[in-house]
Amino acid sequence: MRIDCHAHVHPAGYRAALGDTPLPPTTLDGLRAVMAQYAIDAAVVSVGPPAAFIGPHVDSVGLARLANDGIAQIVSDEPDRFAGLATLPLPDLDAALEELDRCYDELGLDGVMLLSNTAGVYLGDPTLEPLLAALDERGAYVFLHPGFPPHALPLAHHPVWLYEFPFDTVRAVTNLIYSGTLERHGHIRWQIAHLGGAAPFLSHRLASLAEREPQLAGDAPAGVLAYLSRLYYDTGLANNVPALAATREVTGIDHIVFGTDWPYAALPADGGDPAPALDTLGPSLRSAVDAANARPLVPRLLEAATR
Repeated sequence: MRIDCHAHVHPAGYRAALGDTPLPPTTLDGLRAVMAQYAIDAAVVSVGPPAAFIGPHVDSVGLARLANDGIAQIVSDEPDRFAGLATLPLPDLDAALEELDRCYDELGLDGVMLLSNTAGVYLGDPTLEPLLAALDERGAYVFLHPGFPPHALPLAHHPVWLYEFPFDTVRAVTNLIYSGTLERHGHIRWQIAHLGGAAPFLSHRLASLAEREPQLAGDAPAGVLAYLSRLYYDTGLANNVPALAATREVTGIDHIVFGTDWPYAALPADGGDPAPALDTLGPSLRSAVDAANARPLVPRLLEAATR
C-alpha cells in the first residue's frame, strides 16, 4: 500500500474563484490519474498555498470556505481513498477559529494545513496562540506547508520554490520551537513538508542558539533536537538520498511519510515507482514510509485498507 501524505487539489468552485490566477492544473481527475500510474492507493489532499497568487484584497473567508467545502466533498465521495486538510482564513484569527470548528464539527475534515507564515506572521507568533491552543485541544493533525516569504527575493530571477520555500519552513519550525509553542501544545501532530525543508541539515546550528545566545532562546526546555525528533516529515519533492539521510539524523524512520507534492512533483516519466531512491531503505522500511508510518496522522486510511 502507498499513501501520498502531500498532494494538492483545487476543487472546481475554489479554482473558479481564483479567476485567471496562473496556477498549474490541480484537478481531482489529474490526481487520480497520477495515483493510478504510480500505484498510490490513497492521498491526503489540501489546496496548497494560495497567498502569493491572490493578493491582499481577496475575500479570504469566502475562499477558505469554498476550498474546505470542495475538499470535504472529495473525502465524502471517496472516504477510503482521500483524507482532507482544511484551509483557514488567516490572518483573521476569529474567522480562522470559526472555520476550524466548522471543518471539524460539520465537514468532518481530517486536519488542517497551516502555512509557515501568513502576511509575515510566522507560526509561533503570540497572536496565533488561541488557534494553536484550539488545535492542541483537538489533538489536531497539522500539515505545515511553506508559504511565500514576506520580503522581496534577493535574487529575483530564481523562482521562489527553488530555496525560499525550504528556508521559510526553517523559519517557522524554529519559531515554533523557541516560542515554546511545541512545548505548550504537545498534542498537535505535526507533518512538515519536504522532509523539513532545510531544518534537519541545520538542526545543530539551530540548537546552538540556546548555548551561544541563551537570552534569545525562549522557552524550549527539551532542546531543538528533541522537538525536531517528535515531528513527522513527508518526502514530497525530497525523495532523494541526501535529504532522507539528513532527516533520519533528527528523527526515527517511523516519523517519515511518503509524499509527492503533486502537481509539483518530480515523478519518473516511466511510471511505476514514484520514488526509486526510497528503495535504499530496504523493503521493510520502504513499506513503512510508503504507508504504515502515516497511521498516527490519518489512521482511518490505514484502517480502510485492512477492512
